[in-house]
Amino acid sequence: MNSPLSSLAIDPAVEAALASRRSVRAFLPAPVPMETIRHILEISSRAPSGTNMQPWRAYVLTGAAKERVSQAALHARETENDRHTAEYSYYPAEFPEPYKSRRRKVGWDMYGLLGIGRGDKEKMWAQHGRNLAFFDAPVGIFFTIDKVLEIGSWLDFGMFLGNVTTAARGFGLDTCAQAAWCHYHQVVRREVGFSEDETVVCGMALGFADPEARVNQLVTERAPLEDWAQFQSE
Repeated sequence: MNSPLSSLAIDPAVEAALASRRSVRAFLPAPVPMETIRHILEISSRAPSGTNMQPWRAYVLTGAAKERVSQAALHARETENDRHTAEYSYYPAEFPEPYKSRRRKVGWDMYGLLGIGRGDKEKMWAQHGRNLAFFDAPVGIFFTIDKVLEIGSWLDFGMFLGNVTTAARGFGLDTCAQAAWCHYHQVVRREVGFSEDETVVCGMALGFADPEARVNQLVTERAPLEDWAQFQSE
């Protein structure tokens, strides 16, 4: 009898979906069928969660609903930006290494593709504002979590979001998870209509990547396995 180990191999489709996942920042206007969006969310909900609490909630926006929220957020950004702060800290106040270098590299690599020089704050501000238009993706999704839940449920939520981005690749779609929306939770809550008991975890753009957009040429690096994994057998 053959050992189960003799046939171990990753499904090529699964590997392709994982390896091709990236944050896309320019989308085509081509619509995404609602049944496809539903399928992505349903299959992604197989993510593990402590005691099967399934802490995720999703609000899917397309068409006029998406445009309404984007315009409201962009207006708030230009008229009252100093009033908008996130409900939780996504990043630390100071970045130690190696995180600081990684963060700077991806930022300057992206700005370099867009022709934005160091110190050009006006263009940086404009590019950051593209988040609030979901980078012109046809689908915008807001993910929220009940405020009473603790860090374990946030970890579960992260696994669910990973499933969403990978499942999207299975359909030939791309995504961009957007922490930028967390700063406009008041606008999102008002326009989308969810309760004060929910915290905006992130937004997400979903659609078909624009192959002609320079920003989509960005290829982020990954640290070698040896830098962050240890293997012990004794």
